[in-house]
Amino acid sequence: MNKQIIRLSFCIIIFSVLLYKHINKVNQLTSLKLEKPRLEKEVFFLTEDNNRLRYEIDKFENPNNLIKLIRKKEFAHLKHPIMQDILKVKEGIALNKKEQKQNNYSISMPVGAK
Repeated sequence: MNKQIIRLSFCIIIFSVLLYKHINKVNQLTSLKLEKPRLEKEVFFLTEDNNRLRYEIDKFENPNNLIKLIRKKEFAHLKHPIMQDILKVKEGIALNKKEQKQNNYSISMPVGAK
């Protein structure tokens, strides 16, 4: 009789631990389900904000707007570069890097950089 009580109590304890783990897992899943709409709403607002900012950037970079900016007094000191000042780099060269060591630091610079 004593062995049966011990077995039964052991089974009940194991069952209760497994039930607790299951309930805990279900609670975690429920909390994630409750958080999902809030995150979807946040993603929606972020994409809307990205679209708005992209529109503002496109509007600012519009050639008509840039021409208006050139005519303003505060940008009068800017000039078009002379062809000799423009540095042309081949596509593959810019990806190659050369490294210099100075004072135990490794400095990595693209080829052609000053």
